[in-house]
Amino acid sequence: MKRLAIYICCAIGLSMATSCKKFLDEKPISTSTDITFWKNENDADKGIAGGYALLRKTLNKANGLAFYAYGDLPTDEFSSANSYRFDNIAAINWSIPVATAETGDPMMQMRRYDSFYSAIDQANRCLKFIPTIPDDKFSSPTSKNNLLGEAYFLRAFNYFYMTRIWGDVPLVIQTGAIADAVDIPRNKAAEVLAQCLSDVNMAISLLNWDYANPANRAVRANKGSAYALLAHIYAWQGDYQNCNLTTSKIIDQNFYQYVNRDSYLDIYKGKSNEGIFEIAQSGENEGNVANIANYTLKSPYLTTNTGNAVFSLNTTTLKNLFDDLNDKRYSKAFALTNSTDPICIKYSNITYVNGQNVIIPVAHNNIIIFRLADIKLLKAEALAALNQFDQSRAILNEVRGIAGAGAWNGDNANLFEAIINERGRELFLEGHRFYDLVRLGRKTGTIKFGDDKMNKGDFDAGKYYWPIDPALMIINKKLTQTPFWSSKM
Repeated sequence: MKRLAIYICCAIGLSMATSCKKFLDEKPISTSTDITFWKNENDADKGIAGGYALLRKTLNKANGLAFYAYGDLPTDEFSSANSYRFDNIAAINWSIPVATAETGDPMMQMRRYDSFYSAIDQANRCLKFIPTIPDDKFSSPTSKNNLLGEAYFLRAFNYFYMTRIWGDVPLVIQTGAIADAVDIPRNKAAEVLAQCLSDVNMAISLLNWDYANPANRAVRANKGSAYALLAHIYAWQGDYQNCNLTTSKIIDQNFYQYVNRDSYLDIYKGKSNEGIFEIAQSGENEGNVANIANYTLKSPYLTTNTGNAVFSLNTTTLKNLFDDLNDKRYSKAFALTNSTDPICIKYSNITYVNGQNVIIPVAHNNIIIFRLADIKLLKAEALAALNQFDQSRAILNEVRGIAGAGAWNGDNANLFEAIINERGRELFLEGHRFYDLVRLGRKTGTIKFGDDKMNKGDFDAGKYYWPIDPALMIINKKLTQTPFWSSKM
């Protein structure tokens, strides 16, 4: 059975200072216990929970920053990152040499994808063994279908995320013994995305909209989560016809509602009415010590930092994005805006615990993957790409109106870019900006990652795809380097 030779080695080694809710405490199932483990619904649920736990661990690698370091840091949101390696990540200087033994180096962790494959292997394991559990061991056929749907969703999500980061990646859709592992090359991104489409459509057919346990709202996948993933896959492919149709599946269901923008920060505490899919880490018994808050907050929002924020916001970008003083997304989500060091306070739900002669801040904020305003604006983007300007403009102005901002009255020729800008306002520091700017560059040729991070020639040569860390190429001899970086590593 073909498996990727490298993907097990990293996930166990990466550590993260965090505590989790019970379902995220579940450990991934190992091949040594597969024979005796998969007996009933509870075992299947534990297997799926292990998949979510591994996804959470992956998005929190590199000092708890991976999700934001991939999606926000290398963009015009930030002017500087005064932290080891993250300054290079922000500048898209991703070819910095790192010794093979330095497995804790943030640059190496960002360039390695083994932890994604551990999460994928867990999904593959669930898809292999859950169908073998007798139906009478489940409370209902719906319960079994939902668990299988979650496994398909998790595999699709991990592969889509990887493809946006690296482009071509090895495609592994079976699980098996490590002894059977073989080296395999990178599959073309189109092949990987085709598998994502197959998996997410399977997930849609199996998942329900409602949650059997309301406590799982948004932090476990439902049918809306799967449709949101599907819409983003289509947008990344430039298939805006299907993107538009898919976003309607979510919006027309009326399962999600906007959070009142006077209470905007409630979104980031997690499980709001607007949340579609999130990574759970906001509960009383959860939280991260290594997290984005440590890098973007300062006193009085983070009392342990009395200096400037470690990552400095780009004040020019803020001024350009938030040119309407009535915009509640600015007044509610940013602070110290009259200073030279304004901060984004989306992740300011902080508690403090006493360590050994030190106060330790713990952030209680979910990672918000998909939410209603994201999907609304994705639909507006699709409509603009399809030259359905009036419908696109109506959705754009709906989102702006909810936030207290005035209607956008620009020309249709600038509408697509205006929607990407609106996503920049609405989804600031939510892991979307980098990918939004890639889609903007592909559609219009406009390159606006900030400063001198990437010019048009770089973009056309694929600089936005990350290099693979050379340590992986030592382990898997069939891997080749990402083309733009092949002469730079």
